[in-house]
Amino acid sequence: MRVNRFVLAMAAYVVLAVLTWSTITDEKIRLATLAVLALFAVKTMIRRKDVMHPDGSSDGNNEPM
Repeated sequence: MRVNRFVLAMAAYVVLAVLTWSTITDEKIRLATLAVLALFAVKTMIRRKDVMHPDGSSDGNNEPM
C-alpha cells in the first residue's frame, strides 16, 4: 500500500493543531500557534499544486485556448 505524502502531511497538521488546542492554555499563544500551523498547511497545499501542475494549467492539455 502506497501512502500519499500530502494526506500524511495534512494529518500531521491536524494532529499538531489538536495537541496545540489541548495543551496551550493562553488564548493569544494558542491562536498564534494555530495561525502558524494554518500558514504551513496552506503553503503545503500551494506547493503541491505547483508540483502537480508546473505550467499552471489544471488539466492535461498544454495548448493555448
